[in-house]
Amino acid sequence: MKTALIAFALLAATSVATMAAEPAMMMDAKGGKALATEKGMMLYTFDKDANGKSMCNKACMKEWKPFHAEKGAKAEGKWSLVKAMDGKMMWAYDGKPLYTYADDKKAGDMMGDGYKGMWHIVK
Repeated sequence: MKTALIAFALLAATSVATMAAEPAMMMDAKGGKALATEKGMMLYTFDKDANGKSMCNKACMKEWKPFHAEKGAKAEGKWSLVKAMDGKMMWAYDGKPLYTYADDKKAGDMMGDGYKGMWHIVK
């Protein structure tokens, strides 16, 4: 019985450890659902990014903050990791690097959607 309990505990611990939480979530936004950080800040893609590579340079990153991944983060499903221009790893969704916008001040703000025709929230 003791061996069975230990085996069950190990199985449960392993199952929980392998279930990684997604780095962002879908939330209600104007016009439907959109991808946001756990704090509710909208995530954007940049039309100039190509082939899973961020093209947002140092000047760009003052307004458009890369959605950085924590050290040791693992890609899974539609989520991948790419290198931002600051050398840190950032999240990409469906191959597109993700950013937050500096002018979005509170959860649900979408000030950057459609900015210069090149920035879009992720739906």
